[in-house]
Amino acid sequence: MNRMITSVGVALMLAMGVSMAQAQVGANFDPADWVYGPRGVAEGEVPIWNPVMQKIKNGEPVIGGTIRATDPRTYCAMAGAGYDFLWIEMQHEAMTWEQVSRMWLACPGPAVPGVRIAHESEGNVQKPVDMGALVIVVPTVDSVEEAKRAVAWTYFPPMGRRSNGGGQAFSSTMWGDVPGGYRATWNENVVLILMIETLEGVQNAREIAKIPGVDGLFAASGDLGNFSGYRQGDPEYEMLITEVVQAAQAAGKIACGPLRWMGTRPDFMCFQAGTEGANIRRGAQAEIQAANQRFSDAPARPRIAAVLANLTADCGEIVYEADCLSAVREAASASGDLTAPEQQGVRARLMELMAAHPSQAARIREVAAGAGLAIEGR
Repeated sequence: MNRMITSVGVALMLAMGVSMAQAQVGANFDPADWVYGPRGVAEGEVPIWNPVMQKIKNGEPVIGGTIRATDPRTYCAMAGAGYDFLWIEMQHEAMTWEQVSRMWLACPGPAVPGVRIAHESEGNVQKPVDMGALVIVVPTVDSVEEAKRAVAWTYFPPMGRRSNGGGQAFSSTMWGDVPGGYRATWNENVVLILMIETLEGVQNAREIAKIPGVDGLFAASGDLGNFSGYRQGDPEYEMLITEVVQAAQAAGKIACGPLRWMGTRPDFMCFQAGTEGANIRRGAQAEIQAANQRFSDAPARPRIAAVLANLTADCGEIVYEADCLSAVREAASASGDLTAPEQQGVRARLMELMAAHPSQAARIREVAAGAGLAIEGR
C-alpha cells in the first residue's frame, strides 16, 4: 500500500483564476483543510531501495545485530557479518550521536543502519534519520499518543512532521542517489518498529498496531518479564506475548522478538540478535576450539574454554534472562564431559555470575542443578 498522498494542492486556486501573487491566507485559514501539493511526492509506484523494507514486503524474516561499542572498525565488522540491519543501542548506552554518525558514514552497508532511540521525541528521531538511519526502534510505547508521536517525527509531510533539515543521509555517500530521490521515497522506505514492554503497552497494542506508518511491534521479552513479574514459559507471560503478536497480525504488521525465538515461534518475522561483544567471544572460542581439535587426535569433546566463553557472552551482561539461562543449562549439561577440575571451573564461573547478578542467582542455581551440575553454598 502506497503511503504517499497525491493531490493538486494550490492548483485549485489557479484553476479559479487566482494567481500565486494574489493568494492570501485569510482570517479563516485552517491547516486541517489544506490539500497537500505535489512537491516531494513521487509519481507512480514508489521504488523500494531499503533492503529491510523489501524483505518485510516479501514476507521474509529480518535479523538485526546489536551495537553497544563506538569503534567504526567494530561497527564495520558487524555491518559485513550478514545482518539485515544493525541496531545501535541509544536507549541504554552513553555514546553520542556524533559517534553514531561516524560509524554509519564509515559503513552504510551491507547491513542497513538502524537505532533504538531513548523515546519518541523530535530530537531523538530527527538526529538519526538525518544521519542515515533506515530502521527506527522506539522502546516502551505505552499509548496510542506515544505511537502517533513516533510516526509524526519519523515521516515527512504529509504523513508526518519530519523537518527537511538535511544531513549526511541526503549525501551521495548514503542515500542521496537512491531511485526516485531520498525525500520523495522516504515515507515508503523507512521502517518503524515500536516496542511493547509494559502492561499498558499490551493493553493498547491493538490500537497502536493499526496506526499507519507503524511497521511492526516488538514483544520485548526481557522487559515484559520485568514489568509483569513473570518469566518466559509462565502462562501469564505467554499471554502477554500472544496478545502482542495477535495485535500485530490483526493490523497486517510484523511481530519482532529476540533471535532465540526464530524457528520456535513461527509468528515472529523480525529479530534482535546479540551484541558485537558476544559475537567476538563466540567467534574467538569457535576458532580456538577448531584449532585445538585439529591439533589433537583425541575425539572432539566440549572444552572448558568454549563453555566459559558462552557463559560470559550471554550472562556477563544479562540483556535477556532466557539467553543467560539457556547458556547456564548448556554449560551444566556439557560439564558431564569435562574433567573434575574443569567442572569446578564451570562452577566457579557460575558462582561469579550469581554474585554479579544476585536477582538471578537463585534461578541460575536452579537451572544448573536441573541440568546436572550442583552449585554449593548460598
